[in-house]
Amino acid sequence: MRRVVITGAGTINALAHDVPGTFAALREGRLGIGPLQLRDKERLGVQIGAQVHDWDAERHFNRQQIALYDKFTQFTMLAAREAIGQSGLVFGDALSLSSGVVLGTAGGGVNTWDENYRAVYEEGKNRVHPFVVPKLMNNAAASHLSMEWNLRGPTFTVATACASSNHAMGLAFQMVRSGAAEVMITGGSESMLCFGGIKAWEGLRVMSRDACRPFSANRNGMVQGEGAGVLVFESYDHARARGADILAEVAGFAMTSDAGDIVMPSAQGAERAMTGAMRDARLDPGDVGYINAHGTGTAANDKTECAAVAHAFGHHADRLMISSTKSMHGHLIGATGAVELLACIMALREGVIAPTIGYEEPDPECALDVVPNVAREARVDAVLSNAFAFGGLNAVIALRRV
Repeated sequence: MRRVVITGAGTINALAHDVPGTFAALREGRLGIGPLQLRDKERLGVQIGAQVHDWDAERHFNRQQIALYDKFTQFTMLAAREAIGQSGLVFGDALSLSSGVVLGTAGGGVNTWDENYRAVYEEGKNRVHPFVVPKLMNNAAASHLSMEWNLRGPTFTVATACASSNHAMGLAFQMVRSGAAEVMITGGSESMLCFGGIKAWEGLRVMSRDACRPFSANRNGMVQGEGAGVLVFESYDHARARGADILAEVAGFAMTSDAGDIVMPSAQGAERAMTGAMRDARLDPGDVGYINAHGTGTAANDKTECAAVAHAFGHHADRLMISSTKSMHGHLIGATGAVELLACIMALREGVIAPTIGYEEPDPECALDVVPNVAREARVDAVLSNAFAFGGLNAVIALRRV
């Protein structure tokens, strides 16, 4: 099987509109969560989120594109520009046939749904724009990305709630490794921070109204974010032949199903995903220095994940660093794993472990080194990125230093 590497990365999120800015924010432990700015905010119980501010679609896209691009597609396209630009790839006729796209999203065009339901039900309009369906469909971002860069290989979207982008990246990895593709553009995008999106999530009663405090004993829920992360996965031989700058190697991937409860996580399912990713990457537990945790800040998720890590890593768990960057950029639902993979790349390339900010009180059920509040300098050679979704769907990616 072929080796797979990352040669480009791009993002827009509440911390920054690019990767260098995101790295700087992660090093500083900067908070991207704040008061929401959206229509009908006064009707919401949850008033905070990790929102992308200073966003002006007209600065990046023409009128025809804006008519076709929901906000989640806009975020994807901007992040893809950065990632593909960094990679240096030019998709000519031969390469375009062996290059594709697989992206993750949970909600797709939620803003388009929200705007058009409001138009029909609240404002009484009897017609909607003819592009509503192609604008809101979950595969819109992947399709537009493929058209913009002439990518004619496997192209599709994965929707597995909070594990969507990890599943997408894992499948992209498997396609490049197997030879089904030479290059895959992958990651995820989400923009649910609108009235309807927040109101739906409020019903679950898992949202915090003041802060995201993963692993802290006084945590009281997740905080939703928005944005995109896009990465270029490429065969090692192809990247080396063209002299590409390699950011990290994608070493392994595993996915499991709890087959238990639609919302309550299982430590056994999470553990099997982590051990499966290590086995696929041919890593021993002692080889892994850092885990970017799913770490949502809910009582059930955090203690379940810590129990899974303890079982999967045994005595090495006490020497392992584990942090949740959701404490800074919020939970981007289907896009979160793609943005979190950036923290893993930063750990491998720059030797900086992003912190878990907002940590206030130790929790005996989360008694691991959660890198509280302050980033840490440390050399690590292999890392894991965890994603555990509603529906009991788990996806874990292993990266290695090159």
